[in-house]
Amino acid sequence: MDKKDAHLIVLGNEKGGTGKSTMAMHIVVGLLDVGKKVAVIDLDARQKSIARYLQNRQTFMANGGTKVAMPDFMVVAQSEAGLVKDREIEDQKNLQKALDEHKKNVDFIVIDCPGNDTYLSRLAHALADTLVTPLNDSFIDLDLLGEVSPTNFQVKKLSFYSEMVWDSRKYRSASGRPPMDWVVVRTRLASLDSRNNKRVHDALNALQKRIMFRYVPGLYERVIYKELFPSGLTVLDLEKVNSLSHIAARQEVRSLVDSLNLFE
Repeated sequence: MDKKDAHLIVLGNEKGGTGKSTMAMHIVVGLLDVGKKVAVIDLDARQKSIARYLQNRQTFMANGGTKVAMPDFMVVAQSEAGLVKDREIEDQKNLQKALDEHKKNVDFIVIDCPGNDTYLSRLAHALADTLVTPLNDSFIDLDLLGEVSPTNFQVKKLSFYSEMVWDSRKYRSASGRPPMDWVVVRTRLASLDSRNNKRVHDALNALQKRIMFRYVPGLYERVIYKELFPSGLTVLDLEKVNSLSHIAARQEVRSLVDSLNLFE
C-alpha cells in the first residue's frame, strides 16, 4: 500500500511581527518530539526566518552542542520572470517540486509563508490541510481577519486575508479534498488578564462563528522564546528545565501542538 501523502501545515497571515516563524519552529520540534518525520519549506526567501533558525540549529550541533532532532528543510524563492503569467507558472512548478520531494517521505510538511501577499503564499494556503494564523493579542491585529465593532463585536466586513482563505477553501472543495482546518492562535499573550485581553477574546469568539475558524490560545510573551533563536533550539529541546517559567513554556507548546488535532 502506498504511503499517504504528508499532512500540510501552513503558517500564514499577511502581517509581520506575529511570531509566525517562532511558532512554526516550535510546532516542528513538537512533532519531531513525538517521533514524527517532518520537512520544512520556507517561502520567505528574503527573511528566511525559519530557515535561519534551522541553520542555527545545525551550527549548534556542529560546534559541539547536544544532538537534537532535525527536519529536512528548503527555501523556495519567488520567481523573477518578467511576465506575471510566467512568474506564476514558475512559482507553481517550484513549490510543487518541493512538495513532491518530501510528501511521500515524511508525516508532516510545515510551510512558513511571508508576512505579505504573494502568489507562492496563496498557492500554499490553497493546499493547506491545516492553516495556522498567529495573531498578536490586539485589536490592531484583529483587522487581519475582519472589521469588528468595538461595542458588540459584530463583524462589519471581512478582510482581504479572510476572503483569500475562503477562496482557498472553495478551491479545496472543488478539487474534492477534505475541508481545511483553519486555526487562529493568539500569540504574545500578556501574563496578567486585562480588559484588552478579555475584549480580544470576546471578539475572536464572535469572529470564529462568522468566519469559521477555530480559535485557540497560543504562546505567552516570554523572553525564552527569543533567547533560543541564536542556538536554533526551542523550549522542548532544553534538557534541564530550571524554572517554573520554562516548565510552563514547554507545557504551552505541547498544548498548542495538541490543539491542532494532527493525530486524529
